[in-house]
Amino acid sequence: MAGLYFEDLEVGRSFAHEIRRTVTEMDNMLFSTLTMNPQPLHIDRHFAEQSEWGQPLVNSLFTLGLMIGLSVQETTLGTTLANLGMSEVKFPHPVFQGDTIHVETEVVGRRESRSRPEAGIVEFEHRAYNQEDKLVASCRRQAFMRRRPAEA
Repeated sequence: MAGLYFEDLEVGRSFAHEIRRTVTEMDNMLFSTLTMNPQPLHIDRHFAEQSEWGQPLVNSLFTLGLMIGLSVQETTLGTTLANLGMSEVKFPHPVFQGDTIHVETEVVGRRESRSRPEAGIVEFEHRAYNQEDKLVASCRRQAFMRRRPAEA
């Protein structure tokens, strides 16, 4: 797997993730309807055009998921056991349809698991930016990570 093990994730290590993604109207509409969120700022273009934003806002929970998803390939693909939580979730600037998102991640904490010797807990700080390098989202994520298997 491409993901890194607990031992590889030293505090201070950072990643500028290569994969970027442009958010589409379909992303926003599908995510909002699949999650039963009828907020007209997300799904009603005419309503949203009358708002201070003048256009639909991308659902912030989609933005959160995209931010974490864009980090997976280079950090946790196949080596995470579970997400334990997210904290300090912020959305300082809205995401609009057509924005292209890129992500940076930093390892800000880690400790060995007290209950499972084959795992450890890593805290990541994720930051998402739009095509103008405006910060659009950030969060701290605690992940339960596999330790490197012992050599046979």
